[in-house]
Amino acid sequence: MDSSDGGPLAATLHDLQRIFGDRLEAFVAFGPPHAEPLANLALVRTLTAADLGACAARASAWHRAGSATPLLLTKDEFAGSLDAFPIEYGEIIDSHRTIFGTDPFAGLSIQADDLRRACEVRVKSHLLHLRENYVECGARPAAVAALVADSAPAFAQLLSRLARLDGHAAASHADLGTFAGQRAGLDPRVVGDVLALTGTSASSVDAARVFPAYLAAVEQLSRFIDTWTVA
Repeated sequence: MDSSDGGPLAATLHDLQRIFGDRLEAFVAFGPPHAEPLANLALVRTLTAADLGACAARASAWHRAGSATPLLLTKDEFAGSLDAFPIEYGEIIDSHRTIFGTDPFAGLSIQADDLRRACEVRVKSHLLHLRENYVECGARPAAVAALVADSAPAFAQLLSRLARLDGHAAASHADLGTFAGQRAGLDPRVVGDVLALTGTSASSVDAARVFPAYLAAVEQLSRFIDTWTVA
């Protein structure tokens, strides 16, 4: 893609090329290809406060065009942070589409031990936040439903990462339900209900009613990860 093809990132790329010139080394989209706004990342040779100010002046226009605010990093910063953000950066590497420049992630990989540690932290944090937020929302059905729906994408991402690390398919909700049931001991029906809430279309799942079973599933996932080792 170039800055004239009319896609949702065209204006973002055009502005980044103007702001950074030859310091713009690569520009990639990542995540679901039809997401709104469309996630993207720019790798630059150097990054200054003046650059950030110029980007800030264009952010509203990018958002109107369907582009998320770009993540701005140098290539060394990205490579040096793989151990700190193995889940987030792993998702970027796995799902990226190079729009400008050469593939910036060639030769980069996430270490399994870093990813396992990050998954453990995420699972246990997810569990704590579910409990805390349930208490804070006063167990009101509408608030509980929002809690379940808002947390469902993070739950899906966790299962996806764990499944991939464990050598299982993770391309669909059915894959994740199979992994969760057979390997981690979760109820696949509950997993399916929660994952259904991550879709763009309306779900028939009663999010408030599913909370107790969802909480039990995350508790089981926390027990599983305590004894889990990367294959």
